[in-house]
Amino acid sequence: MTASAPAALWQLDALEVAARIRRKEISASEVTRSVLDRIAQVNPRINALAEVMADEAQAAAQVADAAAARGEFLGPLHGVPVTIKVNVDTAGHATTDGVVAQKDTIATTDSPLVAHMRKAGAIIVGRSNTPAFSLRWFTDNDLHGRTLNPFDASVTPGGSSGGAAAAVALGMGAIAHGNDYGGSVRYPAWACGVVGLRTTPGRIPSYKASFPNRTISNQLASVQGPLTRSVADARLALEVMSQGSPLDPNWVPAPIDFPQDPRPLRVALFKRHAAYDVDPTVVAALEQAGQWLAEAGFEVEEAQPPHFEEGAQMWNQQLMQDIRRGGQPAIEAMGDAAVKAALRGYMHGLPDWTRDQYLDSLTRRLVVARDWALFLERYPVLLMPNSWQRQFPIDADSVSVERVKQLMNAQSPLLGTAILGLPGLSVPTGLMQGLPTGVQIVTWRFREDLALHAGAVIERAAGFSALEHLRNA
Repeated sequence: MTASAPAALWQLDALEVAARIRRKEISASEVTRSVLDRIAQVNPRINALAEVMADEAQAAAQVADAAAARGEFLGPLHGVPVTIKVNVDTAGHATTDGVVAQKDTIATTDSPLVAHMRKAGAIIVGRSNTPAFSLRWFTDNDLHGRTLNPFDASVTPGGSSGGAAAAVALGMGAIAHGNDYGGSVRYPAWACGVVGLRTTPGRIPSYKASFPNRTISNQLASVQGPLTRSVADARLALEVMSQGSPLDPNWVPAPIDFPQDPRPLRVALFKRHAAYDVDPTVVAALEQAGQWLAEAGFEVEEAQPPHFEEGAQMWNQQLMQDIRRGGQPAIEAMGDAAVKAALRGYMHGLPDWTRDQYLDSLTRRLVVARDWALFLERYPVLLMPNSWQRQFPIDADSVSVERVKQLMNAQSPLLGTAILGLPGLSVPTGLMQGLPTGVQIVTWRFREDLALHAGAVIERAAGFSALEHLRNA
């Protein structure tokens, strides 16, 4: 885009859309129409959105414009187009979770974060795709089909929020909702070159009336979070999504910002581990990001977090024990062939724990978390990969149980942090060999502000925009 060519409305970030609507330079209807036109142009090929809510979006935009005409503004997202993943409740629409058998499971109420986004004035333009049961790092299912990575159709857009990442990268909404149980926000964001914020458990209320019961590992590790094209928009979305709800008794009224330490922030740069094969592009992105932070006044030194490999194994063991007890029968009965193959790989070699073994693992989790807390007190910011490997080839988890083991090893940076309940921010750093690169910033619980601060520094230095590369897609 040249300086003389104004951006089409679908290209604008959320903060700019909201500001221009508030100044009455543009209307919510104009922005919504522009985004819907963009969706019509690119979604048939990429299939990021399983459902386009054109009529509802235009009606909501008209309501927003009428309010603005009366001098009333609905909130910080007034008129901003957003997408919601198909695995949370959106009133009047099916909470399919990518499962054919759930295509008629119509939600009667909004999940809390959906309600909060509507209240803030957001315009929901569509529902983003996910793998069946949201259980893969690939986004494909028998109900809604396959979502493509907009940079390279031969590799995954990530999962399970692959539809959300591809949508926001291509301009099909300024903010995309996602959720993260083991990387499902961070990995797709990295794979598609956008920003993805995994929040602290308890930061954003998690609840859906269509499936109200949550397993222990889900309560410990699963969170909601935004995918955006800028760090500033991720912060804006966080402020809106993190409003409380009694439907989630684990919600914590934690502040977004904490008092700033005047001393330079110490950053641990974690770029290699003896147990895992590391792609050179991953190391290069981390070294570059570390240099940018150092140039901005951060104190950067190489360091390895404690119990790293154990944490990743703990995620796999606890999660799969819960799935074996509470989810495997449903997956075997209603899942598609791809998710069943992936589940076989996840489960391969894992013993069926006794009650005491599970309780012992939960006890050990506290010890590991304490050591991480001490590490993050010394290094408030941890700079690490999202994955040790480049974006996986399509359906790599359906090849063999041995291949799934390799994928699990590659994804270890996403797993231990999740089971310990830590937030993480995925920030793009550029392109290498035609695919996005990026880093993950991890902090202690509820310190998303530190991750956003460091992420903004990296973002400014990188000067990368997925939309710049994809706007003519």
